[in-house]
Amino acid sequence: MTELSPAPQAVLDAYDNSPFDEDCGDRVAIAAALEAVVDQVAPENYSGCTGDTDWDLGMESRNECIRDELLAIAAELRGTTTPTETIS
Repeated sequence: MTELSPAPQAVLDAYDNSPFDEDCGDRVAIAAALEAVVDQVAPENYSGCTGDTDWDLGMESRNECIRDELLAIAAELRGTTTPTETIS
């Protein structure tokens, strides 16, 4: 298999290194991988400033919404209602 770039490698590592849960099976591993995706796609401290204040605020808000939605999916897969903060 070819070497992965850092973003997909982080997702694969999160999946591979998550603990197996007899009750949930792969759900915990999938949630861990999804949380790693969140960190790669919608980082917690978005800094994509362009200098246009309205644009920057809109993009920051959009980033937070995407992050919240993905973390909610991961939380549900884990069987919790509170998103787990992810590993950067």
